[in-house]
Amino acid sequence: MGRLTTHVLDTAVGKPAARLAVELWRMDGSAVQVASGHTNADGRLDQPILEGAKFSAGTYELRFHVGDYLRTSQRVTGPTFLDVVPIRFSVTSSDEHYHVPLLVSPYGYSTYRGS
Repeated sequence: MGRLTTHVLDTAVGKPAARLAVELWRMDGSAVQVASGHTNADGRLDQPILEGAKFSAGTYELRFHVGDYLRTSQRVTGPTFLDVVPIRFSVTSSDEHYHVPLLVSPYGYSTYRGS
């Protein structure tokens, strides 16, 4: 069975982004939230955000609540340049492992399909 994992690195400080809220939405037809969680001290969720029978081919969107993380870490006060970072992607095989990391700073981000 396939699974979906993620992790977040704060590139501005060179450390994992702990306590960052992450949501997973299924985007086929109408948007439906299917999972959520917060990153741990290692910048990862404690378990895959989606796996098993719930993991199927389709279009998904991870939403990373970067603005809240930056304010909570007290590195930014008030409005942030980045607030919620959406990453929309397609799962073509429910038998594979999909890893979608986020590299983030207060003013930019990048992502890729990891291993």
